[in-house]
Amino acid sequence: MASNAPASSSGLYADPREDWLALHNEELLDPTRPIVDPHHHLWDRGGQRYLIEELAADLGSGHNVVATVYVEARSMYRAGGPEPLRPVGEVEFANGAAAMSASGGYGPAAICAGIVGHANLLLGESARAVLEAEIAAGGGRFRGIRHSSAWDADPDVAGMYALRPKGLLLDAGFRKGFACLAPLGLSFDAWLFHPQIGELADLARAFPDTPIVLDHCGGPIGVGSYGNRREEVFTGWKASILDIAKCPNVVVKLGGLAMRLLGYDFDKRAKPPSSEDAAPPGGHTSKPASRRSVRADACSRVIFPRTKASAVTR
Repeated sequence: MASNAPASSSGLYADPREDWLALHNEELLDPTRPIVDPHHHLWDRGGQRYLIEELAADLGSGHNVVATVYVEARSMYRAGGPEPLRPVGEVEFANGAAAMSASGGYGPAAICAGIVGHANLLLGESARAVLEAEIAAGGGRFRGIRHSSAWDADPDVAGMYALRPKGLLLDAGFRKGFACLAPLGLSFDAWLFHPQIGELADLARAFPDTPIVLDHCGGPIGVGSYGNRREEVFTGWKASILDIAKCPNVVVKLGGLAMRLLGYDFDKRAKPPSSEDAAPPGGHTSKPASRRSVRADACSRVIFPRTKASAVTR
């Protein structure tokens, strides 16, 4: 039976096309190096299916992936019960995938060895009960939450994110919920757009004991009103990255750089981009963006996830 869950797409990334992705392959780099994939999703909705079988097939591409971290994607929420507790269903789902992986039937990698779920931190102090329920549901694998704060005044950028409140990370009620994380030993994943990095830096300085993961290289925008302003965007983004790099509790994930958000047309090309196509010398593309993040964080606080829909990463 196919899932009847509705599609949930931001429009900021392309849907994977396996036949298109197969048009380009590259030699593996250092295939024996142990790798933990720090950011992936699982879902079955809107005709898109990516569950443990599909993930296991990708992990079997030749790299030595020893474990993975599941990151929330509004997948498999509980259909009933108290609204604040419905995200617990996603943790239960991811933990179930981890149990399937532990059987050894889906390859050697420990799939969903870490789980990043969601809790509505606008609940304030009441968010602690949700977090505790997710810890229990995670079977020792639950590590933290992501509460996306991506927002922009331009609807061509924000899309579905336009419904989120502006300035979420500065909200007093949100910060009361955020204060529940560190005492429980939990981390916070931040998904936002680059004009909001300063708000995250303010949050990081207010809560220095809470580990924060800045997803997708801080979300540099290259679409909508930001299109054709690459130099200006890069300059502002770089300044924000250098500033937040001063916060020792923040790490950055160098992923998502092939998303449509950055203004690239990789998914519209006849073939997937090669590494050279995705990072040509000279221009302000994903190459200098990733290099700047690495330099700012001195390599000790950088995480490298993979990208599938718009590029083949090796």
